[in-house]
Amino acid sequence: MKIAQEIRAGNVIMHGKDPMIVLRTEYARGGRGAATVRMKLKGLLGNIGTEVVFKADDKMDQIILDHKECTYSYFADPMYVFMDTDYNQYEVEAENMGDALNYLEDGMAVEVVFYEGKAISVELPTSVEREITWTEPAVKGDTSGKVLKPAKIATGFEVPVPLFVSQGDRIEIDTRTGEYRKRV
Repeated sequence: MKIAQEIRAGNVIMHGKDPMIVLRTEYARGGRGAATVRMKLKGLLGNIGTEVVFKADDKMDQIILDHKECTYSYFADPMYVFMDTDYNQYEVEAENMGDALNYLEDGMAVEVVFYEGKAISVELPTSVEREITWTEPAVKGDTSGKVLKPAKIATGFEVPVPLFVSQGDRIEIDTRTGEYRKRV
């Protein structure tokens, strides 16, 4: 059991009967010593978002999720199938994949997140290398300041990149923000 003011973004708590991931917390100290914590929560199983205000000393159950290193195998509509080193297969629903779909490739190493023995989501590495499949050519003279142009990777995800990046280049992308990091 933890009290509300100890909960941080990224923790998973039980709210009612549902496990919820904490996206943001704001601590506020009101009059007469009444401190509150406003939390933005998202359901792990149903992707339902909500904002809740707790008293700072409210007690809540923190959930520890299991993680397992797996590789992406294939898509069997509506499930994405992952395999671990012991050849066990785990299925994650498409709606729980989130932004991971923008970067997913065959054989890609990811961490599958489990809640009570059920695969519920996927955590990507913080950065991935991908090849640019399409981008516009640079326009000569368009160099004032930090100029970016759109570029697409094999999954169809569009990333803003600097002008010097061309089609066929490999780039590193930050999976948390979807931003270009560097050319590889």
